[in-house]
Amino acid sequence: MKKIVALIVSFLLVVSMTACSGGAAASSTTAPASDTAVTSGNQDKSKQLYINVELANNLPYLYDHQIGTSQAGKELGVQTKYVGPAEYDVNAMITAFEQAIAEKPNGIVVMGVDPSLNVEIQKAIAAGIPVVTVDADLPDSGRVAFVGTGNIAAGELGGEYIAKLLNGKGQVAIMTKPGQSNLDERVQGYQNAFAKYPGIEVVQIADTGADPVVAAQAAATLMQKYPNIGALACVESAGGTGAATAVKEAGKQGQVKIISMDRDNAVIQAIQDGTITATVAQQTALMSYYAIEILYNLNNSNVKITTDNKLAGISGTPVNIDTGCVIVDKTNAQYFMR
Repeated sequence: MKKIVALIVSFLLVVSMTACSGGAAASSTTAPASDTAVTSGNQDKSKQLYINVELANNLPYLYDHQIGTSQAGKELGVQTKYVGPAEYDVNAMITAFEQAIAEKPNGIVVMGVDPSLNVEIQKAIAAGIPVVTVDADLPDSGRVAFVGTGNIAAGELGGEYIAKLLNGKGQVAIMTKPGQSNLDERVQGYQNAFAKYPGIEVVQIADTGADPVVAAQAAATLMQKYPNIGALACVESAGGTGAATAVKEAGKQGQVKIISMDRDNAVIQAIQDGTITATVAQQTALMSYYAIEILYNLNNSNVKITTDNKLAGISGTPVNIDTGCVIVDKTNAQYFMR
């Protein structure tokens, strides 16, 4: 009897093991199907298009925006385009934006330099195309996020640097292109910093037109009008290179301190030869890079923050990303030369 029971138990064990083996075989056959689905998804993603619309693309500063756009596309395996006028031409930029909408991309990145772009961004959103602003923001446009430097903080960083150079006293002029939101914020940052130093007088806010030639003329006029001026605070790179030209021509290198913005080669070279004292450099390539990542994630991910993010009014993206900035002077300028 014991032998019969043992045989029955052995038989059941064999059947059980066979069933488990069959289960494992079924599981292994479903894995490749899952892999195929992922591959198919990647193929679909490779057809996704993200367009970056900017302007003044003849400026060396914008080179980093192109780098970030291209790098994000390569890493994510999607298509990217970088478009917009070579000059500072808002109307041409609007035309480029409208053409971008017509291509029905999966997302648009745009430098929010002018309030007239609000309407264009809203057109894109109405067409189902999400938009992220970079460098300069348009918070009332409906864009899903902004990626760029904390511009007030950037101005404050430059202002504190100048205050230390001047030992807390002296005449200073700020050079900018008025009406551009990111530049206006940097001017505010400088003013915030200087307000802590009663001995520092901001004698004028000069218009550079974001043009080195215009900036050189403005700087020359400032030095003639205020012969004891101690520093020129430039909130964009064209102002810095223009100011450097004027200071060199006036023979006031070292006497008039120049703090520029950004890191094009002309600025870095002027720091190395002592004409420009320092510059506030942004991590510009990160702006377009993370902007495209945000749009990509918006299209391809779905983080369940609520039971229904859309109905709950949640975009599923960060709203503001500060890409930061750093002071570049003779101690580290060599690493920023392209």
